[in-house]
Amino acid sequence: MGKGGGCVPSKKRVPSGAAGEAQRDEKNAPIPVEDESHVAEPNAAAQTTTTSLPVAKLRIFVVFYSMYGHVEGLARRMKKGVDGVEGVEGFLYRVPETLPSEVLEQMNAPPKDDGIPEITAAELEEADGLLFGFPTRYGCMAAQMKAFFDSTGQLWREQKLAGKPAGFFVSTGTQGGGQETTAWTAITQLAHHGMLFVPIGYTFGAGMFKMESIRGGSPYGAGVFAGDGSREPSDMELALAEHQGKYMAAVVKRLNAA
Repeated sequence: MGKGGGCVPSKKRVPSGAAGEAQRDEKNAPIPVEDESHVAEPNAAAQTTTTSLPVAKLRIFVVFYSMYGHVEGLARRMKKGVDGVEGVEGFLYRVPETLPSEVLEQMNAPPKDDGIPEITAAELEEADGLLFGFPTRYGCMAAQMKAFFDSTGQLWREQKLAGKPAGFFVSTGTQGGGQETTAWTAITQLAHHGMLFVPIGYTFGAGMFKMESIRGGSPYGAGVFAGDGSREPSDMELALAEHQGKYMAAVVKRLNAA
């Protein structure tokens, strides 16, 4: 405020005693002082427009072991379900085989699809969500999948998988062969890693209650009956697998919304 009655100095007038200082500052300024009064305002066309970068999709890894192709069939259909949800992408991986090739030949196991890569334990950390598929061995997961989980010790030690959502899908030889027990006995693997188990419940709707034909699957996850190995997954079993993929993708999106 000025000395005369508290009037605010005019913006066009240089306050008394400041003119000389401004000239000295102008001469000593490291960057030349420009007169901005004659600079024209940039028009809309000349303004730089910012373009938003594409948002990276969330990644769900469908990790499975399949000896005769039944679990692989579910895994492929599950990936289709994941890919059907905007902003989410599914990736197929198989766990390493533990049986020698000569043993697999004696068991008449078909060759593995080279188009599906083997996954390492360290790669699990890159996923936003995980779906694990495996056949049953006496009501529990197959040894190949168990060996893979046993290799995740470093991830467990550092709790790198804590908070990640995960689900299961299975294959059994008979109706009483472990469609539920194979999945729920595997929950211990998730618990020690601090992961979030995501069952499908009865979200499949009426399909969960159909009794007209044999159908694998349970509230724990999708499933298939392999029989003696010659039975292929039914349309209903494949539809349930696709539903689980969509359901998991929706859950992963909600968890990452924040």
